Amino acid sequence: MPSVFETSSTAIPIHFVTKSGWDAARETLPPAQRQFATANAFAAKPGGYLALPGPDGTIAQVLFGLEDDGAKSRDLFRPGALPGLLPPGTYRFANSPHDARLAALAFALGCYRFARYRKADRPDVRLVPPDGVDAAEITRIADAAMLARDLINTPANDMGPEELAAAAQGLAAEFGASFACTIGEDLLKQNFPLVHAVGMASDRAPRLIDIGWGDAAHPRVTLVGKGVCFDTGGLDLKPSSGMLIMKKDMGGAANVLALARMVMDARLKVRLRVLIPAVENAVSGNAFRPLDIFTSRKGITVEIGNTDAEGRLVLADALALADEETPDLLIDLGTLTGAARVALGPELPPFYTNDETLAADLARCAAKENDPLWRMPLWPPYDAWLDSKAATITNAPSGGFAGSITCALFLQRFVEQARSWLHVDIYGWTPSAKPARPEGGECQAARAIYALLSERYG
Repeated sequence: MPSVFETSSTAIPIHFVTKSGWDAARETLPPAQRQFATANAFAAKPGGYLALPGPDGTIAQVLFGLEDDGAKSRDLFRPGALPGLLPPGTYRFANSPHDARLAALAFALGCYRFARYRKADRPDVRLVPPDGVDAAEITRIADAAMLARDLINTPANDMGPEELAAAAQGLAAEFGASFACTIGEDLLKQNFPLVHAVGMASDRAPRLIDIGWGDAAHPRVTLVGKGVCFDTGGLDLKPSSGMLIMKKDMGGAANVLALARMVMDARLKVRLRVLIPAVENAVSGNAFRPLDIFTSRKGITVEIGNTDAEGRLVLADALALADEETPDLLIDLGTLTGAARVALGPELPPFYTNDETLAADLARCAAKENDPLWRMPLWPPYDAWLDSKAATITNAPSGGFAGSITCALFLQRFVEQARSWLHVDIYGWTPSAKPARPEGGECQAARAIYALLSERYG
């Protein structure tokens, strides 16, 4: 996608104003523009927009309202609304918003339109990069976020396991990375029984995607993403309301690919591996059943307490594979539990790790990047809830308590050798549009994790 940034000496200035500072700012306007603002009842409310005319009738400058400093509801992505408001042209920030770098990123993200199935022209606007802002880095992040959005927004009839693998292969080819894919019955031959079990009911063959990139001498960073391209719930069938947006259940894979794109494009000094179990959890005569028992790649036997808790199953085999080469940092992302949404809502994914330094660094990066995350505990007493009378563990403990935590504890059983492990239970979807975040598929956690990796391996 073409960069939203360009250099221009004639760019139209955008003045950011707040309610508390509006009276003073208004007095600095030329009389005609001051009168125009008054006549249009502009009051610098957050998100308020007004284009002020010059003597020749062209736009002399733009006023845009932001929250006051210190406001609890301050949205650092508020400038992301501008591309949908501005007439075609090139613009610049005449004064500093709350965070110029995040404002520039929001401007770029606000240009996103999903146009695969209906006409949706990208806003014809450009922005002069603010002083001190790395336009190439912002473009890198925005392009990756838009990749995640496109993948999630594409419906399952056009984004099944095969199409997801093709997208991953295209990304690998773009950056000279290796690509391998284990498909269908070969999953059993290569010892990925849980991936096969979840995907075997669909006529779209399950597969395990494996991408490798970077210098083998660099620290090993492995990313694992849940790629359930559609989730019916299996025989424990979801209601129609719960199934409606299950095209997003491959959001972990989409965000892992977005993160991988950032890492490879920035040429971070890591040996990167990306693993994506790509399946469709369908219903047919050979679907896996409640109380079936499977022996995982790691040798742990798993009793199926609920076929709708399938994401942790496919991740388990992929994590076991990743763990075998003792990565320095192992990260998994998945749209896993409704319990996480009940606890923290759609905008605040929980993350889990026993690495205190990693937890502190990630929380700081999440705040810095306006990519919010919240740490939750790998609470040892709840580990016993995973016990099964017939197998080593169950994938769905009875009782319904602490569902996101028990999911994380389930996955932890498959990670032993990695020097550090991070699990993020994302939503991957924006339920209602906000500045820079249109309704639909969303890039969650990837920007925060990229900031962390850039600090460590840049």
